[in-house]
Amino acid sequence: QPRLVESGGGLVQPGQSLRLSCVVSGSFAAIYDMGWYRQAPGKQRELVATLARGAPATVNGRFTISRDDAENAVYLQMNRLEPEDTAVYYCNADIRRVWGRASRNYWGQGTLVTVSS
Repeated sequence: QPRLVESGGGLVQPGQSLRLSCVVSGSFAAIYDMGWYRQAPGKQRELVATLARGAPATVNGRFTISRDDAENAVYLQMNRLEPEDTAVYYCNADIRRVWGRASRNYWGQGTLVTVSS
């Protein structure tokens, strides 16, 4: 069973930066798309960014998503954070557990990012 573990969340002041990490462990055959979603209090979960296997880092506004396929990891560099970025950030990965079976989405447990002065 694949397991996604996020880290790097915390409390920061507006304008500061954070880097989130997510590592996939356990048994699996392949990892395809990996990405980050977030859910702010009282709001629906929304997509932040995704990245295909082997793709280069991608900048999406103040955020940059990258991955290290050798380490089964995906990262989210968040710069110039704003209070509106406060949310639980979830790692997501499309994983094939065994060859011959379809892949499916897996989620991490989430890491809280709070941006406040």
